[in-house]
Amino acid sequence: MWVAYPRQPLFAPNGAVATSQPLAAAAGLAVLRRGGNAVDAALATAITLTVVQPPSNDVGGDLFAIVWDGERLHGLNASGRSPAALTREVVLTATGRRGAEPVDALGGAQAAGPAMPARGWLPVTVPGAPAGWRDLHDRFGSLPFADLFADAIGYAEHGYPVAAGTAATWARGVAAHDGLTGTEYAEFRRVFTTGGRAPRAGERWRNPDAARTLRRIAGSGAEDFYRGRIAAAIDGYAARTGGFVTGDDLARHRSTWVDPVRVPYRGHEVWELPPNGQGIAALLALRILDGVDLAALSPAERLHWQIEAVKLGFADAHAYVADPERAEVPTAALLDPGYAGTRRALVTGRAGDPVAGEPERGGTVYLCTADAGGMMVSLIQSTYLAFGSHVVLPGHGFALQNRGLGFRLDPGHPNMVGPAKRPFHTIIPGFLTRDGAPVGPFGVMGGHMQPQGHVQLVSATVDAGRDPQAALDTPRWYWHAGRTVLVEPTLDPDLVADLRSRGHEITVAAEPSVFGYGQTIWRSPSGGYAVGSESRVDGAMLGW
Repeated sequence: MWVAYPRQPLFAPNGAVATSQPLAAAAGLAVLRRGGNAVDAALATAITLTVVQPPSNDVGGDLFAIVWDGERLHGLNASGRSPAALTREVVLTATGRRGAEPVDALGGAQAAGPAMPARGWLPVTVPGAPAGWRDLHDRFGSLPFADLFADAIGYAEHGYPVAAGTAATWARGVAAHDGLTGTEYAEFRRVFTTGGRAPRAGERWRNPDAARTLRRIAGSGAEDFYRGRIAAAIDGYAARTGGFVTGDDLARHRSTWVDPVRVPYRGHEVWELPPNGQGIAALLALRILDGVDLAALSPAERLHWQIEAVKLGFADAHAYVADPERAEVPTAALLDPGYAGTRRALVTGRAGDPVAGEPERGGTVYLCTADAGGMMVSLIQSTYLAFGSHVVLPGHGFALQNRGLGFRLDPGHPNMVGPAKRPFHTIIPGFLTRDGAPVGPFGVMGGHMQPQGHVQLVSATVDAGRDPQAALDTPRWYWHAGRTVLVEPTLDPDLVADLRSRGHEITVAAEPSVFGYGQTIWRSPSGGYAVGSESRVDGAMLGW
């Protein structure tokens, strides 16, 4: 049975990088050491991750980031929109007018009725990551943009040994490809398999097509991806194989600078990006918990309250989160302390089955970086399920995301699929401050796990006073749907028994992937940084 082994935090005097893959962390650290800032380091890390951890993120994915510039926070929503030709009618017609079988992508949000298909062209939205890299660099970068691609291009061109955790995810992604027979899938096995199988841990893997793609993005400031040769290739391949993304869809893409939103939590402020991401689920849960004296409760009672608060947060997020440019999302009303009080009152001593309230109306990678000047970055990047849509652009070496799976097919739902819309998004970066001063960036990747991972990490830090590594190593739980809760085998059996007595349907998980992988960097009051990175997988933290 899998068991997590705790490690010690890293203490770094000048700057740090933490992410899920050591080679990517090293790329970011190299940038810091040659004079780049935290944004430069984050970009070098993110770009390298597309090559060294391709099942979880790629050039064809999306990106969200929070940047502390030394004085204030900035948010970037670099998620893409659906093709202009994509409508509910198109989806229903293409899937036999019934929609696809429900896919467990939103942790129960689409449990009843038809859902978006998971693979192929229908769930493909415009990739936002390349534009996100450029936009972050344009606003905050200090080194030349093209310099930040050096390690990624080198690994793509010359190869690298695949990390153990990545190999496991890769194998699951290749297994999911079995049975996909459309012409749009033809390139996948040539690019992402070795002799028809996933590369094994330690086996060298190359992707020279990706090296050429990255060079074009680097040399054009991402313009080639949205208006040049890469854009034309996507347009042409979609037209030949039944896709919907066009050159016009790519040319219209824009990232959006946004103001992060926050809730107070025991003398701190927890920050997330506003919808279309699900960060609001974490904020809703913490808003509920902030009104509870957790210190006065038993360990089992504390876990019970956390689980119930997360359920309530998800119920509202799945009901109301949508593209704010296309639907009213009552963010301020959902985070109102009075509304949190009405939701808090629903929690009893037994496991509940919450539904959305009525507020007053008006496969992923995570990384964080910090530099000697005090700039800090929280960044998350993904193609969603392993290898996204499994549509790989011939000759370019990258998979397109399947973020459209986050849309709903329910008529009238604010997140119903439609043209030029951003879907409900699972990937969320987090940031913690205290009295307006930065504590630091944090994140826990893993689909539906992310908001509840944020809640658990913040509570372990603020309520239990644990250092960043100990907070990450705290045994996690994962709420799925209904009263089902998965727990890690390291959780105290007495707590498990107590939770079961309260009506929670507890299963002890046999492997770690469901619990997400996290990183965090906290600014030390005495100077420098304290850093934690995931001990359940290939997590790395480097500093100088």
